[in-house]
Amino acid sequence: MPTKPHHPRLNAKLACFKLRIGRSRIERFGVFAEEMIPRGKRVIEYTGERISGREALRRAVKMFAAGKAERIYTVDLGRRGKLDASVGGSGAEFINHGCEPNLTVRKIRGQVFYYSFRKIRAGEELLADYGFRCSAPCRCGAAKCRGTMCHY
Repeated sequence: MPTKPHHPRLNAKLACFKLRIGRSRIERFGVFAEEMIPRGKRVIEYTGERISGREALRRAVKMFAAGKAERIYTVDLGRRGKLDASVGGSGAEFINHGCEPNLTVRKIRGQVFYYSFRKIRAGEELLADYGFRCSAPCRCGAAKCRGTMCHY
C-alpha cells in the first residue's frame, strides 16, 4: 500500500499515559505529556504496517521522485523488516529527535515501545535520540545538541 499524507492523530489505546499531539518548536508536530510520567515506564507503542526493507526503500524512492515533502515514518526491526507508521501508526511517529532525550526505544519480540528515560513533566515534549546513520541536521535546541540526528 503506498504512503498517504499523514494527518496527526494519537491512538489513546496504545498510550499508557495521557498524551497529545501539538505544534513543536523542533519540527512541525510533536507528542506532549498531558500528565507526569515516572521514570522507567512504558509510554506508548510505535505501530505501523510491517514491510520489508526493500518495500521501505521503494516507498521512499517513489515519494521523493514524486517531489512530495512528506516525512518517512519507519522503524527498523532488523530481520523482521520495518514498521511503516504512515499506515496504521499510533501517533508515536510524531515523537521528535532530541540530543537530550526523555524517552528510550525498546524492541520486544517485533514490537517497538517508548519508555521514559527519566521523569517527564506534564506539558513537556517527548523526545527520543533517533541515532540515525546519516547526516540529517538536528534542530532540537538542547544545550548539548550534536547538530545532527546521527551517531558516528
